[in-house]
Amino acid sequence: MDKIIIKGARENNLKNVDIELPKNKMIVMTGLSGSGKSSLAFDTIYAEGERRYVESLSAYARQFLGNSNKPDVDSIEGLSPSISIDQKTTSNNPRSTVGTVTEIYDYLRLLFARVGTPYCPNHNIPITSQSVEEMTNKILEYPEGTKLIVMAPVVHGEKGTQKDLLETLQKEGYVRVNIDGETHDLSEELNLDKNKKHNISVIIDRLVIKEGVRSRLFEALETSTKLASGKVVIKTMGDDSKEIVMSESFACPYCEFSLPELEPRLFSFNAPYGACPDCKGLGVKLQMDPELVVPDQSLSIIDGCIKPYGDEVENIYYMKLLCLCKHYKIDTTKPFSKLTKKEKELIFYGSEEPIHIKYTTRGGNTTDTYDYYEGVLTNLERRYMETSSTWVREWLERYMIETECDTCHGARLNDDVLQVKVGKKNIFEVTKMSIKDLIPFFNNLKLTKEKQEIATLLLKEIIDRLDFLSNVGLGYLTLSRSAGTLSGGEAEKLKELDLLHK
Repeated sequence: MDKIIIKGARENNLKNVDIELPKNKMIVMTGLSGSGKSSLAFDTIYAEGERRYVESLSAYARQFLGNSNKPDVDSIEGLSPSISIDQKTTSNNPRSTVGTVTEIYDYLRLLFARVGTPYCPNHNIPITSQSVEEMTNKILEYPEGTKLIVMAPVVHGEKGTQKDLLETLQKEGYVRVNIDGETHDLSEELNLDKNKKHNISVIIDRLVIKEGVRSRLFEALETSTKLASGKVVIKTMGDDSKEIVMSESFACPYCEFSLPELEPRLFSFNAPYGACPDCKGLGVKLQMDPELVVPDQSLSIIDGCIKPYGDEVENIYYMKLLCLCKHYKIDTTKPFSKLTKKEKELIFYGSEEPIHIKYTTRGGNTTDTYDYYEGVLTNLERRYMETSSTWVREWLERYMIETECDTCHGARLNDDVLQVKVGKKNIFEVTKMSIKDLIPFFNNLKLTKEKQEIATLLLKEIIDRLDFLSNVGLGYLTLSRSAGTLSGGEAEKLKELDLLHK
């Protein structure tokens, strides 16, 4: 034959393609990224040529080459044994994204760590950190003659009589406290309502802004920060009396929310410091899919509709399931689709009360006890988490699907990190924007003079890389896009960026 005839090619995004290619000719395939060029050339034509070549070898040779799966195509005629020069592809590591491959995410982490502003999730206010020296300088900016009180907020919105705390403060030499806005002497008998929430601040010093007060003010602030975990309350006296809360750490003055010192590793989903604790920075979780566990709902429990349990009546998990059905009078001969929603929930997620579990194993051991039934899905997920066997994990993964992590909702980072914002957006919101939208976002970013000086070089590197990606036609991509989902052409262009900056 003088041509290769392909019929019904359906690999990846090919839609039942029929095509004829002439032999002994140089053929160039062109098209938009993701249009299916690589799927046709490599995953269909070459894959079938390689498979046929490998199958022609001896059994001894094939054991070193492994098995080649037949591509999703109806037929290919006129095909000869093939070799190919494969494209350089990006990593299939689920942790790799467009942002990490291009190193833009590394610059973003540094940008957020250096100029990001943390916000309290409860009060939606920016929170800052100040050293005792910075607090002192700020307070000394008040007009001379200003009277003020330095207080250490030791209790905020907590119920109880706080008797032990008040006694301890008195023993340590403190004289006065402010309780719920009123000043009290610690020598008084203070009886607080145990069912009411209280705010208690220790009065450290009363002073007037004047020349020579600096050392006294610094000492009072230092004492307060040590007593109140880095927090200080400054109350000015007079007609315009007001309270100002300062903190040595990134902590909200009105609640217990706080952040450690901002550093780049906090914004990495590949490090435990910043990664979501549930999905470990993947953004997705594997969980049992009821439709895979019961693929044919026309079958009954007796007929083996629970696929992982099979139809072995002596299977321990199967016998426990029969005990559940007996307790709740669930018909085991009825098609699974005919069971009520409540009955299905009991089977999948377990009993609400202890049930009588009695069965005899194949080895003759009898179990007779009252216990909660854990449920089919719960049982399979537990076994997946507990097993050390690779084979068992692979077997159980047949019944699992990837779902978005319900803790971070795909952000990959823990919630505290997402409270740090630049331009009113957290780092995940930035990576979800398309490259063409990110360029004006960073070009128009408004920062204070001090932060602008810090961010200038970082922004230049980020914008240069974004401009390159936009110029090569990848402006539609987002930095959060998984690298494993890119087409061959898209991956090649990312490689070009990597080479350009080396």
